[in-house]
Amino acid sequence: MTAAGASVLYIDDDEGLRRLVAKALERRGYRVTLASGGMEGVAMASAQPFDLIAVDHYMPEMDGLATIEQLLKLKDSPPIVYVTGSEESKTAVAALKAGAADYVVKTVGEDFFDLLANTFIHAIRQVRLSRANQEAEAALRASNERLKTLMSEVNHRVANSLQLVSALVRLQAGAVGDEAAKAALLDTQRRIQAVAQVHRRLYTSDGVESVDVAEYLTALVEDLQRTYAEGHHCRLVVEADQITLATDQAVSLGVIVNELVTNACKYAYPGGGDGEVRISLRRDGGQHAVLTVADDGLGMEIGPAKGTGLGTKVIAAMAQSLKSALTYDSGGNGVTARLRFAAA
Repeated sequence: MTAAGASVLYIDDDEGLRRLVAKALERRGYRVTLASGGMEGVAMASAQPFDLIAVDHYMPEMDGLATIEQLLKLKDSPPIVYVTGSEESKTAVAALKAGAADYVVKTVGEDFFDLLANTFIHAIRQVRLSRANQEAEAALRASNERLKTLMSEVNHRVANSLQLVSALVRLQAGAVGDEAAKAALLDTQRRIQAVAQVHRRLYTSDGVESVDVAEYLTALVEDLQRTYAEGHHCRLVVEADQITLATDQAVSLGVIVNELVTNACKYAYPGGGDGEVRISLRRDGGQHAVLTVADDGLGMEIGPAKGTGLGTKVIAAMAQSLKSALTYDSGGNGVTARLRFAAA
């Protein structure tokens, strides 16, 4: 990188050195403005922009450290290079702590001007890189916010659309005279609700790619409880650890819970009998979770044997998407369905 016409303000009370520095830097492509002291330099820097400011250490009215302090108060202060005749490291450390980007020790001869020019190049490059990084980070943050807003709106629209479809299916079920067809439509309506509930969780939460499953299952079970409020005395109880799942995983899990709870309420306690269905989601180590749906009803022979078999196929497909499979236990009263899956 070269100077490429960079503008420099050089502040030094030594008039002879100021002129030598100006000539040396101009030969190297810089545009140089000179100030005879700290107060004059601060006034110049506040009146016009510079790409870089060089400040001498020893100045009578305002020393270099005080000048740096005032320069850094200006809006969009450029990088500052500290110029000192002292080789003591504490002077350089003090300047860097005060906010200087770099420092140069005065020497006699052309080497000083080369060192000064190279230091300027390095300081300007660092500031430009830093500003470019800040601009890129700001643009990325803005892009992420736009994406989050867009995803939230998409989930909102999807949830609303699914809610509309669910309502239409329920209306159709109410207009059908055949009881088997009506039951099938109501099952479909509940499946749609399970998926819609995921999208409601997404657009009402901070995240747009994952779902708090404890909140989701609680809301899903509340929907199912309202569904079975009439004609059934099936009580639904849910207990879940705080687990976050990707959207696709949450949808699969929700559909499985919907099917298992529906089967339990229909077949474990037939004829609207009184009973409880317990839904549990617990962590099993650091990488897995276990879903359990249990009832105290009539048992395996009566439960899964009823119905069209579509629910069983749906459960198997959803479990496969979770890279798992459902198992059943039927010891004593009731059935316990269990699903262990990766939840990292």
